[in-house]
Amino acid sequence: QVQLVESGGGLVQAGGSLRLSCSASGNIFSFNSVHWHRQAPGKQRQLVATILSDRSTNYEDSVKGRFTISKDNAKNTVYLQMNSLKPEDTAVYYCNADGYYSRTYYPELWGQGILVTVSS
Repeated sequence: QVQLVESGGGLVQAGGSLRLSCSASGNIFSFNSVHWHRQAPGKQRQLVATILSDRSTNYEDSVKGRFTISKDNAKNTVYLQMNSLKPEDTAVYYCNADGYYSRTYYPELWGQGILVTVSS
């Protein structure tokens, strides 16, 4: 069973940076499209960034110019570089992807989520 694992969250001051990572636990998983979502307390889950198989990217308006999503195929890892963080970026961040492992297509995988807290 393929599982996505996020890492790199934590507490940072406003204006600081964090880099989140998303990888497939214990497996060489070929990512197709990957999305980062976030859910702040009391709010609905929000799509933050997407990277497609052709490496094209899309961002939610509030993070454009501050966040960068990227993919390292050699490491089977997807990153979300978050710069100029604001208190309103505080949320649990989730990695969501589709892709292939051992010739099997997985249409929708989710990580457990990782907390990012930005203090003012």
